[in-house]
Amino acid sequence: MKIISWNVNGLRAVKRKGELDNLLDNYNPDILLLQETKSKPEQLSEKLVNHPDYLQFYNSAERPGYAGTSIWIKKTCEEIFSNENSPMEFSDGMPDFTDNEGRISRIDFQRGNDAFSILGIYFPNGGKSQKAWEEKLVFYEKFLNYTNTLRSEGKIVIWGGDVNCAHEEIDLARPKNNMKSIGFLPEERTWISKCIKQGWIDIWRKTNPKTADVYSWWHVITRSRLRNVGWRIDYFFCDEKFFPKVKKIEYLNNQMGSDHCPVMLEV
Repeated sequence: MKIISWNVNGLRAVKRKGELDNLLDNYNPDILLLQETKSKPEQLSEKLVNHPDYLQFYNSAERPGYAGTSIWIKKTCEEIFSNENSPMEFSDGMPDFTDNEGRISRIDFQRGNDAFSILGIYFPNGGKSQKAWEEKLVFYEKFLNYTNTLRSEGKIVIWGGDVNCAHEEIDLARPKNNMKSIGFLPEERTWISKCIKQGWIDIWRKTNPKTADVYSWWHVITRSRLRNVGWRIDYFFCDEKFFPKVKKIEYLNNQMGSDHCPVMLEV
């Protein structure tokens, strides 16, 4: 199974540039997790809501042109992952959280005796105000509790998306210059460490413990992608018990169309 997560920074824009089609043609994901779709289904072209090869689920923000997530899954996978007793299901949100910004999309399916929950998440940035910062930290804690609960129910949980935080100094090009920057503050980084301590594996870093200069986001205005002055803020996590099933993980740095590049996981 091949899963790709990508913050597209506007789904209509990345489709118009031809880059969404490039991703699908070049990498052929079974499941595609999209963040910052910035659109409602009624604003999208026919192919973006009724693709010939994919089932598509959207969790859009109430505010126009903002946030939003989506999950696409191959129609051929639906035949494998669904049966009369356990149909494949899409859902959004999480308990005790009003998801009016479309931040959480989830798909559940059965494969043999295993129940899977795969989540695509657009975590808050937290940089707009003190309130936004506090809400980001609340979101982090509620999300960790949520995924821990899913795991305790016996599900195999994989979650990916734009976490809006670089965990360690190796995860951004200029750590010393960003010690007081949102996205690299101690509280955020401590939360990722907490996830790892509770048995959630940062799959790419676990697989590549000492690899530097690999990033997933670059500042557009300063054209930092040309100089690879970036941040690794897009991730895939899985439970430590499932980690041996990981075959490959890769940042698709050659994929253009957004200020983020996709990350691809094969299990």
